Amino acid sequence: MRDLNSNAAEMSGELLAWYDIHAREMPWRVSPAERATGIRPDPYKVWLSEVMLQQTTVAAVREYFLRFTSRWPTVLDLAAAEDADVMSEWAGLGYYARARNLLKCARTVADEREGVFPDSYDGLLKLPGIGPYTAAAISSIAFDQPETVLDGNVERVMSRLHDIHDPLPEVKPVLKERAAELTPARRPGDYAQAVMDLGATICTPRSPACGICPWRAPCAARVAGTAAELPKKTPKKPKPTRYGIVYLAESAAGTWLLERRPDKGLLGGMLGWPGSEWNEAPAPNPPFAADWQDLGGEVRHTFTHFHLILQVMTAELPEGFNPDPAQELIPRHGFRPASLPTVMRKAFDLYRGR
Repeated sequence: MRDLNSNAAEMSGELLAWYDIHAREMPWRVSPAERATGIRPDPYKVWLSEVMLQQTTVAAVREYFLRFTSRWPTVLDLAAAEDADVMSEWAGLGYYARARNLLKCARTVADEREGVFPDSYDGLLKLPGIGPYTAAAISSIAFDQPETVLDGNVERVMSRLHDIHDPLPEVKPVLKERAAELTPARRPGDYAQAVMDLGATICTPRSPACGICPWRAPCAARVAGTAAELPKKTPKKPKPTRYGIVYLAESAAGTWLLERRPDKGLLGGMLGWPGSEWNEAPAPNPPFAADWQDLGGEVRHTFTHFHLILQVMTAELPEGFNPDPAQELIPRHGFRPASLPTVMRKAFDLYRGR
């Protein structure tokens, strides 16, 4: 097995050669062949894709990205967008604080930087919603800065390459050091994408394809036979379960009563069904007095820190109902279930399938 420290340049070159042939095609990516002709990535598209990809898969993000860039082709277009329109397009991607920070960041770049993203890690880190990983990814991919990008794929590759058995997340600093040692000064943007592609397509969580890996020879875990069990992770604490009630009300004419949630907190700024608090014993909180009927069944959804079980109550929305300031009456022709957050859409699906 080769000495990893003394062969860093050779190894990065091998990975780049592999990437030149096997790079994944993505709508936000400039291919290695295109970069070789002088085409450079659009920082706006790199930033948008990286924010969307946080805790979300490439497959899930692709269509969202295409819709966003079709509707808002530049950061200036996005900065001028209505909050409700952006939140509606974001529905289903989850982690809605990302969408709120997306708008804050776009407006900061538009107002304070005339639509131009900073090209350095430190400059990017000052923008709303951009943390260390995202700053490293943008500065590397968009501006070819030799920053170390460490996502889940890279963590897995590094833990196997060095046969590191200390568990995540505590071992992250060590994995970042190992990744930094291999980050080249030449083509760092392509290299960052290459090592992420390696983890996504070859060094996969289950059944890694070690036989066709460009780093097969220097991989310590392959030699030790431990690749499939890495990286180790500290066991997660069981998630608690919370309960809630949602109220679905439709008028005879097909108008729906929806409620916009507060800007802060889960699903912040999103339209959804009126409902109770989410806790161990929610108190009924119907939006108006009526003979509310239990729809039967339940809605189950999992957030980052807890499981949620919702009871669904239904009633007819009275004609002439006067909504509260946070509530909106959506006529049939303007109601788009796809614009609802996933948990709220599940409640509608239960209603529709009753």
